[in-house]
Amino acid sequence: EVQFHPWDKTYNFSVHDLQLIIGDYVILETKLGQEMGRVIGLKELTDAEVSALPEPLKPVIRKANKEDLEQALELKKNKTKIFNECKAIIKKFGLPIKLVDVHFSFDDTRITFAFIAEGRVDFRELLKELNKTFKRIIRLQQIGIRDEIKISGDIGACGRNLCCQSFFKDLGNITSDLAEVQQVAHRGSDRLSGVCGRLKCCLSYESKLYNELADNLPMLGEKVK
Repeated sequence: EVQFHPWDKTYNFSVHDLQLIIGDYVILETKLGQEMGRVIGLKELTDAEVSALPEPLKPVIRKANKEDLEQALELKKNKTKIFNECKAIIKKFGLPIKLVDVHFSFDDTRITFAFIAEGRVDFRELLKELNKTFKRIIRLQQIGIRDEIKISGDIGACGRNLCCQSFFKDLGNITSDLAEVQQVAHRGSDRLSGVCGRLKCCLSYESKLYNELADNLPMLGEKVK
């Protein structure tokens, strides 16, 4: 399982005989070109599971070497400059967009700008201007408020680093029903909301245990021996 940037989903690749561990950086061939990604999970699939995949797994080209890592760092040197230039262009067009992050493809042919916006935004003119300014393929990717927090990081009410930034990647759909299951809905939105302003992801993380307890523990008022 590989992730290219903190606000993106994970993608599966075949490692074949490569010896990799979680945290390694790898070079990959994607539909859009060559990329460097970070290994965030390793799992073994049976032949049947591989056959059931919608499309064949692309192989990892190689584990990133010193030269690859230096090349990636070199690409990031202009990140702040390009980020600020894009913000200025967004302001020029008066678009209701908050720019969050910039990602450069490993082959330096693409720049992806991640942004937050309320609802849909017509950014066709912005895209033209960015193409003209940076002379690369430009991708604009709308992300959610939770994804922004994954990038900036923070400390939760528990005093630890946020789960969504550290280890809990598959949040799923976090709804008020999870608070009902855990009998904390009465606490109010202030206590149930995380630093992102949305329902805490630990409601989802703990839901499986609460459902097991609800199925197996005695009811309130029931006599036990």
